Amino acid sequence: MTLHAELAAVTDRVIEASKERRKAYLELIRRERENGVDRPRLGCANLAHGYAGTDEQRDQMKDSRRMNVGIVTAYNDMLSAHATYYRYPEQMKVWALQAGITAQVAGGVPAMCDGVTQGYPGMELSLFSRDTIALSTAVALSHGMFEGAALLGICDKIVPGLLMGALRFGHLPMVMIPGGPMRSGLPNKEKARVRELYAEGKASREELLEAEIAAYHGKGTCTFYGTANSNQMMMEAMGLHVPGAAFANPGTKLRQELTREAVQRLAQIGWEGDDYRPVGEVVDERAIVNAAVVLLATGGSTNHLIHLPAIARSAGIVLDWEDFDRLSKVVPLITRVYPNGSADVNMFEDAGGPPFVIRELTKAGLLHNDILTIAEKGFAAYGTKPAIEDDKLVWNELPEKSGDDAVVRTVDNPFWHEGGFRILAGNLGRACIKISAVEEDRWIIEAPARVFSDQQAVQDAFKAGELDRDVVVVVRFQGPKANGMPELHKLTPPLGVLQNRGFRVALVTDGRMSGASGKVPCAIHTSPEAKGGGPLGKVRDGDIIRVDAVAGTLEAKVPAAEWDARELAPAPAEAMGTGREIFALMRHGANEAEQGASALLAESGL
Repeated sequence: MTLHAELAAVTDRVIEASKERRKAYLELIRRERENGVDRPRLGCANLAHGYAGTDEQRDQMKDSRRMNVGIVTAYNDMLSAHATYYRYPEQMKVWALQAGITAQVAGGVPAMCDGVTQGYPGMELSLFSRDTIALSTAVALSHGMFEGAALLGICDKIVPGLLMGALRFGHLPMVMIPGGPMRSGLPNKEKARVRELYAEGKASREELLEAEIAAYHGKGTCTFYGTANSNQMMMEAMGLHVPGAAFANPGTKLRQELTREAVQRLAQIGWEGDDYRPVGEVVDERAIVNAAVVLLATGGSTNHLIHLPAIARSAGIVLDWEDFDRLSKVVPLITRVYPNGSADVNMFEDAGGPPFVIRELTKAGLLHNDILTIAEKGFAAYGTKPAIEDDKLVWNELPEKSGDDAVVRTVDNPFWHEGGFRILAGNLGRACIKISAVEEDRWIIEAPARVFSDQQAVQDAFKAGELDRDVVVVVRFQGPKANGMPELHKLTPPLGVLQNRGFRVALVTDGRMSGASGKVPCAIHTSPEAKGGGPLGKVRDGDIIRVDAVAGTLEAKVPAAEWDARELAPAPAEAMGTGREIFALMRHGANEAEQGASALLAESGL
């Protein structure tokens, strides 16, 4: 296979930008392997404390040559995706003993649900829950009791947070273990239709609630292709899953055997053997580029324009939006899953799923197939499909054709010739836009601005009929420093309604939209953010704003002299309550979205 020239060029750019950081990172993890805290160096009293919580494994643990795996779990039973992890640790301990190793729950990490907190104060903790998860993962692994780790997490901030923390222990072999999506319920398109009817006052709260419960009805991840399921696609392309583990449903024999295999693989890639695969070497520049490619090819979540740079920096790698922009121009869109189509992830899986996408992109030279992975057979295994045959886990070659051309396609017959992410820049700053679900005649919107400082004010104006016109809705002071950068998911239905009414509508914000944002053009993550003195603070009601995804520009059509002379609007007072005040340190220390929107990364110098 010959690499696509632009993929090779972008990878070289990432390697060059990362040279010094990556060198320092690799030196750090090698020092940790050779001289860091581990079980043979712990005192007897320290070891006794570490062994005291277990009876059945204590004798095996005393042999320091026998691998002990730390399980870091995001289990809770309020979050459907993570409720599936309830029995995993006890099962994994049994499988570990069968593999000749031991396992302990090293620690738990928080796992909040954006679906519960959307539009409410708790959402202002969401982004920094990722950094809290990273810190919690570091605490869990800090004891020096483990020679490897199993990371149990699946949803929006949990996977990035687990990896950000785990990569600081990059000398340990690690496997990401997903839980799988819930089975299909109410189709996503119908759910969106009821939401829009409710936004217009044409459906009751009871009707809306019934539709939502029919959509989100059981254990497992939500079935739309938002941030959680985009996480799983990326983990496959980075070689951190057992191949094909992303979308096997919870409670199935296949899911159980994939998890058993994860424990087996940890036993085989430990540092006492001859196949040592530390996670800090698995996650290299090529793996990060692979993650960006599959995100683009599948129309994945815009949240990963923040999360993937943050993950990369945790491994000493510099990835920025220019890399996404360049890749997007050559990576074809070969998947249509809601909100970029009507299918859900179960239909995607049935049509070929991540293995089909990875095989097709690899054939086209659009993925690095020589990366180090946790899989015994290397990266090629991620283009095969797991199944249970004669009560055993096997991997089969996929058919040449897609199982459903309306859901996933071959590279030579894509839905679109590019990936659908673009960068915008101009006198309003630098922003991202996802156009894979936006009709082409709406890639350029030029209209008067209506300026807001919170999403409730937008909803109130919509209900009052004040937005029934061509309009660019500007929602500022929504960045990481201002209020923790909550997703502005509740803006999707009213903006969608305005667009359905025939108005030309766009959103410009320094905040985030949902990972499932779709048909309305949205210039998001605008940097520098308004709270830090960014130019969104200069916009006034009535200014003509041009959002141009064709030319890649984001401009206020205001004479330069007038623009330069304008005062910045004052930032709203910082909110209190729902724990927001104790996250102030993270807000104040956060870097810009393109660098990962993280106080941890800013403070560590990564």
